[in-house]
Amino acid sequence: MWYVVQVMAGREFAVQRLIERMVGDEVLDECFVPCYEVQKRIRGAWRTCTSVLFPGYLIVVTDDASDLQSALRRVPAFAKVLGSDGRFIPLEPREVAWIDAFTEKGHRVIGVSEGVVEGDQVVILKGPLMGHAGWIRKIDRRKRTAYLEMGMFGRTITTKLGLSIVRKQ
Repeated sequence: MWYVVQVMAGREFAVQRLIERMVGDEVLDECFVPCYEVQKRIRGAWRTCTSVLFPGYLIVVTDDASDLQSALRRVPAFAKVLGSDGRFIPLEPREVAWIDAFTEKGHRVIGVSEGVVEGDQVVILKGPLMGHAGWIRKIDRRKRTAYLEMGMFGRTITTKLGLSIVRKQ
């Protein structure tokens, strides 16, 4: 099962390393910070950079959430498994499938989507946003970023993904 661990924003990778080092392999299958690729203009040239997809959260794959929570108490940083009423709530299968479809174990980075603007509509040609254009709330063509509103972690969140608009018709 995939569980969401809340950490301090900006400390995701440091806490991930601590968890991997201090929590044993018998409890932990995988621990990762979901990221996305975005193209940024640096010194006049477009470069592909990565950014954190869900700031303040990382994802842990384990079969036993209660053992994970007790192991996280030994980690010298804020790390809490998300839950409700004392129960730990795993990610829904559709959320797991969406992340798993565009990333692979060991490299959890979501690539850049490509699209065109036809009138006032965005048509995604390829990438992780294909079929999910309804999630897009705003597009910043200059920064090549799409601002999304999607259901994740049992609530509606706003996040960003890389989106390259190749032409406008």
